[in-house]
Amino acid sequence: MRFALEEMGHGPPLLLVHGFPTSRKLWIDVAPGLAAAGWRVLLPDLIGYGDSPDAPDVGMESQAGWLGELLDEIAREPAVIVAHDVGTAAAQMLAVRSPERVRRLVLMDGIHETEWAMGPVAGIAAWDPEQAARLQPVLARKLRVIRVCLEDYAGAAGGKRLIHAARCLDPRQTKGITTQLRRSGVPVRVVWGASDEYLPVERVGRPLADALAAELRVVPGGHFLPLENPAGVLAALAACLNAGVLT
Repeated sequence: MRFALEEMGHGPPLLLVHGFPTSRKLWIDVAPGLAAAGWRVLLPDLIGYGDSPDAPDVGMESQAGWLGELLDEIAREPAVIVAHDVGTAAAQMLAVRSPERVRRLVLMDGIHETEWAMGPVAGIAAWDPEQAARLQPVLARKLRVIRVCLEDYAGAAGGKRLIHAARCLDPRQTKGITTQLRRSGVPVRVVWGASDEYLPVERVGRPLADALAAELRVVPGGHFLPLENPAGVLAALAACLNAGVLT
């Protein structure tokens, strides 16, 4: 499966994985700083999202397989993976299946076991496809911080893609995965927004970090940190990746 893929910079591979209902534009203010710091930054739109093609099942288990194939194709060495939201489900599954592909894993405002913040997603999954053209304007009003990402889902076709993506999300896919991830030996760090209203740090982020024996870095901002506080994200990633200050 071919992803819509943007690359920038030179150096060791660093894969940025977005979640729902965003696209690779989530990282628009973070990726340049990573590239400037000496990373080869890989920015895919997940299958069924953004500019990537559609598929019958665009759930996170499928995404994990496709991302693994992408790394096999374009990365000659293990990659650092930085993942956000439900993209962290795909990243965790990839690390468990193929730990040799993953140099380090950074989980940002993501899932913990079967906690995927499916409450807000349910309304999108239940949306009438005949009214799909109305979905993106409604989301853009409610989620102004990610309007740049939501531009990818305008019109009836874009709305139907979001509805399909929502219906493919299945929290059962990561039941028991934290134990498997810890056994994999992949180094993990956790970065979280202090004001995340969908996956609160004390209810989700800290228990996830504790379960993985991983360092937790709390950054000012809400759920969509890369767009809300890119400087804070770059500073946290610099610490997680044992790098200098990222600008």
